[in-house]
Amino acid sequence: MPSSSSGAATLERGRAHSQTVIRTPRLGDGARMWQIAVDSQVLDANSSYAYLLWCRDFRGTSVVAEIGGRIAGFITGYLRPQAPDVLFIWQVAVDHAFRGRGLSVTMLEHLVDSVAAQGISTLETTVSPDNEASLAMFASLARRRGARMTRQTLFEPQDFPDGHEAEDLYRIAPLTTAAREKESAVAHTSGRIIR
Repeated sequence: MPSSSSGAATLERGRAHSQTVIRTPRLGDGARMWQIAVDSQVLDANSSYAYLLWCRDFRGTSVVAEIGGRIAGFITGYLRPQAPDVLFIWQVAVDHAFRGRGLSVTMLEHLVDSVAAQGISTLETTVSPDNEASLAMFASLARRRGARMTRQTLFEPQDFPDGHEAEDLYRIAPLTTAAREKESAVAHTSGRIIR
């Protein structure tokens, strides 16, 4: 599993210019993560116990956004046991009070930079067909990274015992850090100028 990120990213965001810290989750963040998931009324909220375990066992592949000392959002992810170079994004959530500040994108960029620096080359996630906001966020990530995004059916409604919607699997590869992507773009541009 990748080590925790090298320091918290501190960013000025939002109209109030509140300090936003993106960091790995701590055990004490689990209860707040669970509450955000429940309050979303959109996510499949796992048990509170699951979020505590996530903060302990999968903290190197997950992040939280903290604003003014309060957890405003989170992303949970894990490395697939049969494919340890693949980061699977499980949930992306932002508290209602903190929406509209670009937190989902900021957290996702931070997490991808962290795992790409550790050699993780592929991101996977599942998205229901009607979740246009999530699809747009992941497609935008792929474009910014110069990566390819593919889709395939993973789970059909009949696979679920509780009337759940279908879940399509999206793969984004290859992952690169934002810094590497900028260096590549500069080198490519420089090459064209010289010619």
